[in-house]
Amino acid sequence: MEEERWEGYMDWRGRPALRGKHGGMLAASFVLIVEVMENMAFLASASNLVTYLSGFMHFSPSRAATTVTDFMGSAFLLALLGGFLADAFFTTYRIYVISALLEFLGLVVLAVQATFPSLKPPPCGAGSPCEQADGGKAAALFAGLYLTALGVGGIKGSLAAHGAEQFDENSSRGRKARSTFFNYFVFSLSGGCLLAVTIVVWVEDNKGWQWGFGISTVAILLSLPVFLAGSGLYRNKIPAGSPLTTIAKVFAAAISNRSSSQIARNAVVDLKQSPVKAVVEGKSQQQQQEEEAVEEEEESRSEELKWLDRAVEGRPLHRSLSCSWQEVEDVKVVMKLLPIFTSTIMLSCCLAQLSTFSVQQAETMDTRVGRLTVPPASLPVFPVVFIMAIAPLYDHAIVPLARRATGNETGITHLQRIGFGLVLSVVAMAVAAVVEAKRKRVARQVGEGSEGPLPITFFWVAFQYLFLGSADLFTLAGQLEFFFSEAPATMRSLATSLSWASLALGYYLSSVLVSVVNRATRGGGRGGWLSGDSLNQYHLERFYWLMCALSALNFVNYVFWATRYRYRAAHKVEQQQ
Repeated sequence: MEEERWEGYMDWRGRPALRGKHGGMLAASFVLIVEVMENMAFLASASNLVTYLSGFMHFSPSRAATTVTDFMGSAFLLALLGGFLADAFFTTYRIYVISALLEFLGLVVLAVQATFPSLKPPPCGAGSPCEQADGGKAAALFAGLYLTALGVGGIKGSLAAHGAEQFDENSSRGRKARSTFFNYFVFSLSGGCLLAVTIVVWVEDNKGWQWGFGISTVAILLSLPVFLAGSGLYRNKIPAGSPLTTIAKVFAAAISNRSSSQIARNAVVDLKQSPVKAVVEGKSQQQQQEEEAVEEEEESRSEELKWLDRAVEGRPLHRSLSCSWQEVEDVKVVMKLLPIFTSTIMLSCCLAQLSTFSVQQAETMDTRVGRLTVPPASLPVFPVVFIMAIAPLYDHAIVPLARRATGNETGITHLQRIGFGLVLSVVAMAVAAVVEAKRKRVARQVGEGSEGPLPITFFWVAFQYLFLGSADLFTLAGQLEFFFSEAPATMRSLATSLSWASLALGYYLSSVLVSVVNRATRGGGRGGWLSGDSLNQYHLERFYWLMCALSALNFVNYVFWATRYRYRAAHKVEQQQ
């Protein structure tokens, strides 16, 4: 007896995927293991990169922070490219393999530079100014960073979507399993982060950066055989062509068909009012059935963004602009996702501080725990441990209880989960501002010329890590599942990449805010809030209060859009009733 096929899916060899053989949680489990290794390789370098840039490349604190945010922003923004290529021409399977090799090459360049002194600026001598990396040394640094960013982007744009593709969305069991996968994807992501900010960061600070980059290089190389080991179990979505072409075609048709839309609407009304007219005019039964099918399709279309309906009304200027109702509805869905996407960028801007100014704050503080000295870049261990503890609890205890209370398959809706994370980001920035004010009071009491760390424990900075880490848990998992489940089937990798693009734009926004705030607050012979020879001369607490206010305004904007959003599933249920 021939096994039933998965429609629209193929195996890694290009043959039809079969039910019972391809897909499921076992296939997705390979993705979860790979995510641990991939994220460890990325964050082992990124989380402590500001220390490497300032200590070995001799960048100023603000330039080091900007370089890190630009690097991480580029990595996450390139996820859109990876998602686009997976949807349009390749599969998520192939994009991961290609991207892992690119990241491997980038990390090799960084490891080689960290190994040979001739590829780095000379150490700062006593009384001599530090020489920043420039020329060929800077070129090698940025070549390694952005080759790594290209690989990371492709992986972020394909790996989560590849895992989610393994589940049957047409069954309640499959949708619940997919929701569990996204929760454990964040768990695996956090596991990789935990290894990065503890073991690898300790190696970087105590054994040398060549060993840290070396561990990252080996980790991403080993992830390839682990990923390929699941090849026989994966089902891969067949590429459906460029989703951007569909979007552009619908927009062009909607604009060019404007003048003929009223004629088309009058024709439909005339047909509905005179059902016998078609028979009198000698139309065949097949023509009548086709017209009735068109009417049913029109009745099932969404009411939002009705101006896009012009794409199928009237006669197009060119046959290449002919659109179907399904294409119009798919574009409408994408347009409705964008306000939710833009509302999460501010949270990502807040998260950027954990890799830049928060690390620099901790560097001035007492990082001893008993006899152990904790590297400042290991501060993310606090939210990571919390996420890894709460993620299974959320999936196996909180979700079932919420599911019984709300009747929703995911317990609380994706948008509610994202909103809760945005609220936590507001609290986090308020806490960060208070802690920085306290740290500066201690610095003033001790005096600028004192040596050694300030007599204040770095556990104070851990609070902002804890709140922002919790915000990331709720928002990232909610975003990934929301964008994947709501997006059209032909655009899911690209839509899932919006979660990472939000992080990218947040990091870029952080760089822009630093520059704008410095310019706006400069004057009277003094520098801006975020300028000076040391962090103690900065007005970082004011910057954090500004971000708190912006985060609060952003939450209000999010509530406006989220309360007006209609889920695709809810729309389908209404039509069936």
